[in-house]
Amino acid sequence: MEQLQAFQADIATAPLWVQYWLVFLSVVLMLAFPFAVVRSEARWAALVVVLTFPAMIALHSAIGYVRLLGIVHVVLWTPFIIYLWRRRAQWRVKETISGKWIALLFATMIVSLAFDYSDVARWLLGERG
Repeated sequence: MEQLQAFQADIATAPLWVQYWLVFLSVVLMLAFPFAVVRSEARWAALVVVLTFPAMIALHSAIGYVRLLGIVHVVLWTPFIIYLWRRRAQWRVKETISGKWIALLFATMIVSLAFDYSDVARWLLGERG
């Protein structure tokens, strides 16, 4: 519980736009659970969420609030994004709400991964903040 509180405290120090982005991202990801009843993509998304959250908390407790935290998303989300892209013909965006959610999930994760890849690269290049 202390690890979660420490993580939340560090997030509270982030710029406001980052905090809003994380809330939006969390809402999009949490929608995986109700959609998991009808969509295999959502079941995989729920698994990714279940794996990502504790991994992020554990890594934060080990290294702190640094750019390298994005490695969790890079490692767990990249294969999932590839999976989603390969299934794009089955999304049925025009026909279903779940399809619209999958498109939103995909776009949201792509944006997040752009930040994460950048952060990890910057950390590897010596920017340790």
